[in-house]
Formats: sequence, C-alpha cells, structure tokens
Amino acid sequence: MRHADIDQILAIEESVYPFPWTRGNFVDSMVAGYGCCAGWVAGQLFGYYVLMLALDEAHLLNVSVAEGHQGTGFGARLLRHALCEAGRGGATTLLLEVRRSNDRALTLYRHFGFQQIGVRRAYYAAEGGREDALVLRRALGEVSA
Repeated sequence: MRHADIDQILAIEESVYPFPWTRGNFVDSMVAGYGCCAGWVAGQLFGYYVLMLALDEAHLLNVSVAEGHQGTGFGARLLRHALCEAGRGGATTLLLEVRRSNDRALTLYRHFGFQQIGVRRAYYAAEGGREDALVLRRALGEVSA
C-alpha cells in the first residue's frame, strides 16, 4: 500500500462499510509501520489489509475487498497473505474482530481455522446503536502463500 493508493482504498472502504475508516486511519497506520498491503489484479485494486505486529502477536485491523470482487477468492488471498506476513514478522498468533452479523467474513475466517475467543460488547457503531464484535484467534504455523 502506498500513499498514492489511499483515494482508491477509501472508495472501497466507503462502499463496503457503513462506518468506514478515515484517510487519517490509513495514513496513521502506514506512518506507524503497520503491514499495509494493497492487492491488485490487472491494474485494478481489489482489496487491502492493515496488520499490526506486536512482539509475538499480530492483529488484523482491517481487511476489505471491493464489492465487484467479493465472492471470487480475493478475500482468501488477502487473508492468506496477511497470515504469511504475520508469521514472517515473528507472530505466533493472529487476532481480529469481526461484526457478529458479518456471516460472509465469519465463514471465511472459520475456513482458515480462526476460533472465537471472546466478545467485545457494543464494539462497532451500527445503524440505531452499537453491535458486538466477535474476537477471533488463529495460531500461526506453516501457512502456504
């Protein structure tokens, strides 16, 4: 991910989330040295992720796929890449939060061996209130790119 990609990233972010990250969230993540990856196919941005490494733990802060590319395997490609990068960075576990209502993401995460370890009550902004986040964890071993 480069600063020049942020406008396209924001367009995806704003189209897939009712409460999207801001430009500042992405810039701050890049400045902080987080693993910020943009995925491209045939010159078109299909998605991205932001990964924070701390000691032996990684936290997937954001992963998104453009609407036109959802359901095509690109989310799995990004997640596999994030898992590999976390392992290369010395992490032994990867954590993430996901909206309780995000069945598509939950299916993908469970396919990759993530297990629920907790709930963050009222974590996400939602229409008409707040929504719980499920906290998922996956131990990192060999992950093939």
